[in-house]
Amino acid sequence: MDFEDTAEEAAYRAKVREWLAANAAEYKTPYEGDVDLVVRGKAWQAKKYDAGYVGITWPKALGGQGGTPMQQIIFNQEESKYWVPAGIYAIGLGMCIPTVFTHGRPEIIQRYVPVAMKGEEIWCQLFSEPAAGSDLAGIRTKAERDGDGWVINGQKVWTSGAHRADYGIIVTRTDPTQPKHKGLTMFIINMRAPGVEVRPIKQMAGASEFNEVFFTDVRIADDHRLGDVGDGWRVSLTTLMNERLAVGGKPTNSPDAHSLIELARAIDAEEGNMLEQSHVRQKIADVYIQDRGISLTRMRTMSAISSGRTPGPESSISKVVVAKLMQDMGSFAGDMAESAGLLMGDDASSLPHLEALRQGYFWSAGLRIAGGTDEILRNIIAERVLGLPGDIRPDKTVPFNELHKVVS
Repeated sequence: MDFEDTAEEAAYRAKVREWLAANAAEYKTPYEGDVDLVVRGKAWQAKKYDAGYVGITWPKALGGQGGTPMQQIIFNQEESKYWVPAGIYAIGLGMCIPTVFTHGRPEIIQRYVPVAMKGEEIWCQLFSEPAAGSDLAGIRTKAERDGDGWVINGQKVWTSGAHRADYGIIVTRTDPTQPKHKGLTMFIINMRAPGVEVRPIKQMAGASEFNEVFFTDVRIADDHRLGDVGDGWRVSLTTLMNERLAVGGKPTNSPDAHSLIELARAIDAEEGNMLEQSHVRQKIADVYIQDRGISLTRMRTMSAISSGRTPGPESSISKVVVAKLMQDMGSFAGDMAESAGLLMGDDASSLPHLEALRQGYFWSAGLRIAGGTDEILRNIIAERVLGLPGDIRPDKTVPFNELHKVVS
């Protein structure tokens, strides 16, 4: 593996750094106070689009730059050194729009892709459902033919950013007489359409980034279908492949072993300074080793991309480790801080990195679900990386509307 930039990559990195230094100076520190993320996010996205840093790997015919995956990675690495409000576009541009231009009709691509790249419209991904759990093919939201269009009824849950979204991609069941993977169809849906109701879910850290979304007789034109009728599972895999790669790594600004070192050094317990205690030092060493493992796995993926290969299912390893590690770190930090670990908001402790570690603890609970639960990803690693036998799946060939007979 070669982790160093090639001459061309180094030149591109220098160009990106120069542009960010000139245009992202105001984002050098985290947001403070009341900030309208949508307004700031749209302004930042428009600036990136004008400079040619949106859709770096996408075809020029779509408005992209026709660049290499390494150029996109380099831009992401350098951009992550700032606190830019780019997150509201992560799902749309990272997962939804690639699905739209891969499976949509030409006129639909022309309608939605350029506008999304400029940041004028925000997207969400409507996959998870209460009754399906981690089994995407078990969804019950249905789309029924009605003249030239479709009528959708059902419910989604854990939909990130639906409260801000203008459009979404939604996977529906269009033929319950087919086995569960074959009766699905995907559509583009207007999140402001009559019959769409978004209910934000209050999270334990106080934010409401996830939502329940209900659909009551929502009408969709057939030209907003992505892929063929009944081909929704294959279309969904396009989205999931992009999603798992996007959420596989650890955010640059996340707490690490050094955060725990500084926190431990600031706490004096009855037994002495926390950093001098053997069990604390052992835990910090464990965190450092896992962090290095994540970093090297990420570099392995980047090295594969740089040499023209496609990353395989091993990218699932990083997400499984990152989510669990961040929860462990936050929990350990809370234990070290004792009563100070319970303070939040204006009462938050001034101990170094404690607030970031606590936020990481809360956020990583969602990460353990997003992009496939730990259990789903462990199955992928076991079957596709380690080559172990697959799970027995007796429901795979049974018509969806007869599955209850199999279960009972």
